[in-house]
Amino acid sequence: MGEELELVKQLQSNTNKDSVFKELVTLYKERLYWHIRGIVKSHDDADDVLQNTFIKVYKNIHNFKGDSKLFSWMYRIATNESISFLNKRAKQLQITNEEVINLSINNLTSDVYFEGDEIQLKLQKAIALLPEKQQLVFNMKYFEDIKYKDMAEILQTSEGALKASYHIAVKKIEAYLINN
Repeated sequence: MGEELELVKQLQSNTNKDSVFKELVTLYKERLYWHIRGIVKSHDDADDVLQNTFIKVYKNIHNFKGDSKLFSWMYRIATNESISFLNKRAKQLQITNEEVINLSINNLTSDVYFEGDEIQLKLQKAIALLPEKQQLVFNMKYFEDIKYKDMAEILQTSEGALKASYHIAVKKIEAYLINN
């Protein structure tokens, strides 16, 4: 937490802003990439969204109040950027967000960065059938092992609601995997 506060202070005071920002990117790049990748599915799309996320963080760091962890604030930006990306892609292709995700999942088999097997693909298909919030909660808990407390901060909702969403998501995924 001390390291985070120090980075924020330096970024907000514009002291060595570019080199401090590089440090911030190094610290969070991988975690944010996998969070975004869990939502948009494709490596190239995740890379684009990650860049947009860091641009937003850079431009808006002076708005960071410190009432949440920097990590949570950045995750919120990454989540919103990912959802905006899916909405934009859906609009361009004139299809629903669900169809965009299904297209991405179908393309996973040809994605050189996807190392999953048949089970992983099946799991991704099951996750794609969940409502958006359940997808987010499931990915954050199952793949990233984010604590409900932090998740509540990122998604701005109660821990109880998140636990319920995760429980429902798990049941739906289990049912899908058993029946398909």
